[in-house]
Amino acid sequence: MALPLDSIIKLWDKNPRIRLLTFAFAIVLCFFFYGIMQEKIMRTCYGGEFIDGKCNGERFKYEMCLVFTYTTWNFLVARFLISINNRVQIFHDDEEDETHRGWYALCAVCNIGAILCSNMALRHINYPTQIIAKSCKPIPVMVLGYIIAKKHYTIQRYFFILILVAGVVLFNYKEGNHQSGEENSYLGLILVGISIVSGGTLGGIEERMRKTTKPRALEIMFNINLFSALFLSIAILLSLEFMTFYHFVSRYPEVLAKIAGAAFITALGQVFVFLTIANFGALPTSIATTTRKFFNVLVSVIFFGNTLITRQWIAVVIVFGALFADSFFGNKEIFNKNKENVKNTDVEKNAEMESLKTAEGNERV
Repeated sequence: MALPLDSIIKLWDKNPRIRLLTFAFAIVLCFFFYGIMQEKIMRTCYGGEFIDGKCNGERFKYEMCLVFTYTTWNFLVARFLISINNRVQIFHDDEEDETHRGWYALCAVCNIGAILCSNMALRHINYPTQIIAKSCKPIPVMVLGYIIAKKHYTIQRYFFILILVAGVVLFNYKEGNHQSGEENSYLGLILVGISIVSGGTLGGIEERMRKTTKPRALEIMFNINLFSALFLSIAILLSLEFMTFYHFVSRYPEVLAKIAGAAFITALGQVFVFLTIANFGALPTSIATTTRKFFNVLVSVIFFGNTLITRQWIAVVIVFGALFADSFFGNKEIFNKNKENVKNTDVEKNAEMESLKTAEGNERV
């Protein structure tokens, strides 16, 4: 009689659905908790409390140090995965990366802009608003993908994106007699807009890289995070943010546990993202990351006191309905084209790159 552990291992090896469900659940779980930790870091009033939406204590304002921690963890994890992959070929990457490092440096600049502005926006808007607004990211990805990489999209995909935009507009619509406060700051929405454009530029550059040098997925993860950490370290030193950050964590040491937890969770999530990419492609990855965003909105409303009115709940359903439809039908079409025109190994590479744009990488996975 086989031991339970042996039975589990055999079932794991023979049943790809169990592996897929495990990876997808891990992605949802990791980035679900990452979202919670992120909101706790950025939305907590340290040494005080919120009165009429205003914090009478201190807010976390050290986004460069925060993002530096995340990118450092991520490039270390990527380096580890590359070392493992060179031995056991988990991710089916066996070609040398010929991409010029200048492209990775440019990607890192866009990556930093996207993540920093996204985090800074949380000073001025609540987490559900940030998530819904960032759902517009496919728009600059498509526009800049066409401009930079000459990539074309179907009418079906444009239709889903228009529905998505309608949902975002409905969510953020202000009634005539509404008085905007901290929770509805236009500055926060502007920062999200900059983040979206930066992410779209990054997606366009990656698409161009895919067409020219075809870099490996793990190499992209490693190099972008490496350059991001390098640039951020220089900025932190020149701006002396590390000193004010040190004084802040000295006063509120509990924030270190939150940062360490968020960094660990997002790095762990990267592992499952790339496992899913390598074994199952873009569609499951995209659906998993979209699912976790929806649950993050629910948790933010339930546990963080971010209330939504009926119109905004309708908008949430519209936005995520459009995202799920675009994830399923858009990526399904990509797979069908690849099956007809290219070999299976090329399908894996295309799936990897498509996933990098639909998943939230650092912030992008």
